[in-house]
Amino acid sequence: MSVNIKKQSAGAGAANADVILEVKDLKVHFHLDEGKLKSVDGVNLTIRKGKTLGIVGESGCGKSVTSQALLRIVPHPGTVEGQILLKRGNTGNSETVDLVKLDDKGKEIRSIRGGEIAMIFQEPMKAFSPIHTVGDQIMEAILLHRTKDDSEARRIALETLQSVGMSNPVQRMNEFPHQLSGGMRQRAMIAMALASHPNILIADEPTTALDVTVQAQVLQLINELKEKTGTSVIFITHDLGVIAEMSDDVAVMYLGKVVEYTDVDTLFYGARHPYTKALFHSIPSVASRNKRLESIEGTVPFPMNLPEGCGFYSRCPRAEDGLCNVTEIPLFKVSENHYVRCLFAEEQNPGGVGNEH
Repeated sequence: MSVNIKKQSAGAGAANADVILEVKDLKVHFHLDEGKLKSVDGVNLTIRKGKTLGIVGESGCGKSVTSQALLRIVPHPGTVEGQILLKRGNTGNSETVDLVKLDDKGKEIRSIRGGEIAMIFQEPMKAFSPIHTVGDQIMEAILLHRTKDDSEARRIALETLQSVGMSNPVQRMNEFPHQLSGGMRQRAMIAMALASHPNILIADEPTTALDVTVQAQVLQLINELKEKTGTSVIFITHDLGVIAEMSDDVAVMYLGKVVEYTDVDTLFYGARHPYTKALFHSIPSVASRNKRLESIEGTVPFPMNLPEGCGFYSRCPRAEDGLCNVTEIPLFKVSENHYVRCLFAEEQNPGGVGNEH
């Protein structure tokens, strides 16, 4: 078989002027007694100003560890390699900083973490301190990154709580996290992330534990705040419906690697990777209500001592012995701003919500 598609890094076609954060060959490995666990293994991402990058995949694919690496909060014994290039300052007077080279406990990364890059954590009940009020915790972020004046910090905290639609913000400021409902806690978490006016907001499955009504409210809130402030968003989820609602560009991850990278419309109407197409086939729809939903055969391999070849080989209906399991499969450019980690990318019929198998 001849492969005539071009090998290239995902996101390479984005205009440099729009890029605020660029991730190159990011690797997060945990060195354990049993061996090297490769949670993230060679990820390339591009985050553009005022846009949302969605990262989607099954549990254990490396989404959350990627976000931890961006903030340099990967737990011990994890190590981070590659480049995380953050553009700081105005367009005419900007500098690029490689976050991987910074001391993860140093002054510079601490000014960036929670300041220029903020994060909405998946479970606010665990992310908030249970022994401090919500107001004190939001004010702490403001005092670290915006002002040293307590009264000014309190005013900003109240305004931020109001901006995220928190009812009776004066009362909520003096309450503890356990006194708030799930939706209120998530709004408080969003307020704490936004209080420092970050350039990049990482939302790590912020609606997982919420009911559908509150979930819709939170998604609408993040979109409105993005439009209002121009903040770039990295939205991590396993829900393709949320990806359709939130994202401009999408990275599909599997086993620590990006297997497909493109804009949201191309992904939903022209997906090429067998894994991406399988995810779409497993989505319930009105047309399939009397049919058995498809599932992806097998399980995600444990990311340690992996065999050579494509990580999806053991579950892929298109896999060929002696070809897909011989050497690592790179990302190929199949069209403008569309990259796929598959030798058969051009031979695949486009998949997605509007196409057959």
